[in-house]
Amino acid sequence: MFSIATQQQQYKTYILSDETAGSQIEVVPERGGIITRWRVQGQEILYLDAERFTHPDLSVRGGIPILFPICGNLPDNTYTYNGQTYSLKQHGFARDLPWQVVDQVTSDRASLTLVLNSNEQTRAVYPFEFQLAFTYELQGNTLAIHQQYQNLSTVPLPFSMGFHPYFVTADKDQLEVSIPSREFQDQKTKQIHPFDGKFDFGLDEIDVAFKQLTSQSASVVDNSRKLRLTLDYGKEYPILVFWTVKGKEFYCLEPWSAPRNSLNSGEHLTVLEPGTSYQASVKLTGNFF
Repeated sequence: MFSIATQQQQYKTYILSDETAGSQIEVVPERGGIITRWRVQGQEILYLDAERFTHPDLSVRGGIPILFPICGNLPDNTYTYNGQTYSLKQHGFARDLPWQVVDQVTSDRASLTLVLNSNEQTRAVYPFEFQLAFTYELQGNTLAIHQQYQNLSTVPLPFSMGFHPYFVTADKDQLEVSIPSREFQDQKTKQIHPFDGKFDFGLDEIDVAFKQLTSQSASVVDNSRKLRLTLDYGKEYPILVFWTVKGKEFYCLEPWSAPRNSLNSGEHLTVLEPGTSYQASVKLTGNFF
């Protein structure tokens, strides 16, 4: 019923399957621990720019990239800690570094646990000791991502976390977006706008943050595919970002724990005391109707 196979593509790829449900995910640990594909009833749910993915020097556009220790970007890509200035690029480094597989389960579900440890490369831009452990769990038409963030430093660990899932769509005008908030903030202009469930997909780019969330669930119905996608998230994620670019067959619905620049501003910043850990989870469900 559940299985995990490996395939050597450009990178070693782990394929988790629920044969009964006809669902699969593909995970590439060495390329940022990313989920590159998710299929429900044999149909692709995620967008992936496959050509761009073959270039290790380019950020991945597609799949479900991991955001840590920041979401979004910093002004001039810099932050200050203890009087010293550090450079950290957009969305942090977790999505670019190799992760290690530490556990696999195929009994009542298919799950894969990956770990990222602080190292010389991370300390150069983020002077802390940490361990991240993410478990990708596939069961039926649901994909869950359970996360543990551990502070191995002797000082408090400041961070924000999130995911940047790309969902494939052929016709954005057929999307019905249900986000539990009546307003959003334009991430470029910082202006607040009322939200009635509609976006103008004729714009070159939509990049907005919903900060006044009233529940822990959001959904998008793609009428062109007869697909309802539901995102459930814990209170660890008080922000949802919606992003898309004109002419591209994707939209992103991203759970963030903190807004852009939180390492400098402190807004919604998670700070872990030495020797402690922190749990979070998100769940994606795809239902065809």
